Amino acid sequence: MKLLVVDDDPAICDALRVSFTFQRRDCRVISAEDGKGGLQAFYERQPDVVVLDIGLPKMNGLEVLGRIRETSNTPVIMLSARDGELDIVRALEMGADDYVSKPFSCLELVARIRAQARRVEVASNSTPDSETFSADGLTIHFPSQEVYVDGKRVPLTNTEYRLLYHLVRNAGRVMPHRTLLQLAWGSESYGTDVVRVYVSRLRSKLEPDCDKPRYIYTKAGLGYLFMGPAADPEGDVELTDGEGIMPRISAAGRFPAGAILPGRQLSAAAG
Repeated sequence: MKLLVVDDDPAICDALRVSFTFQRRDCRVISAEDGKGGLQAFYERQPDVVVLDIGLPKMNGLEVLGRIRETSNTPVIMLSARDGELDIVRALEMGADDYVSKPFSCLELVARIRAQARRVEVASNSTPDSETFSADGLTIHFPSQEVYVDGKRVPLTNTEYRLLYHLVRNAGRVMPHRTLLQLAWGSESYGTDVVRVYVSRLRSKLEPDCDKPRYIYTKAGLGYLFMGPAADPEGDVELTDGEGIMPRISAAGRFPAGAILPGRQLSAAAG
């Protein structure tokens, strides 16, 4: 595994180098102290994961991220001393796979880096029973992770593809926010705003009209729903945790009275 760390603080680069080489002798840590050097190292060394600070000299981290996303879906984890919601949303909208605020735990950052690398490896080694999914102009070729809309290829980041993959694999069933966080990000700690941002990005790339979605529907208070070719977005749907199907719910988002859910039973009053 090759890890590129782009940060003007040598202590961060050294800490990650020590942590990774101690845990994995096959890991090579490449470092750069400014944006231009980091971008050059990315092109020349082709790392598996990038850790990228936002506040860099010569070229800031968001500019570097934008250049990387022009040609690559390599996982990028942003670092920043700024932890405002707008900064996080902007980085995610530009294609970042994760965002860590300074100061941070080195162990936590290492775990997130390994999680990104593991998800890429799992996605590349596992495909559904059918190699291709097609519905209403959308085509997904799972072995190559290529997505087309009306015959035109649509570039997606790794996280966008993972999110779409799990929505499609559960077409016609509502995917709760926390389920999508677990499946696409590996943790519920990111919060539902992250799912909202990425669904919005997917719609902007896939939907002819984002105000009238063809593929990804919002079920208020529940989650998101990918509609199959013959599905009715206003009809009854199923709620799933990605592993098993939960009771069918109505288009209004109400469970039938007496429905059995994990750990509880809904009364007629609960709906």
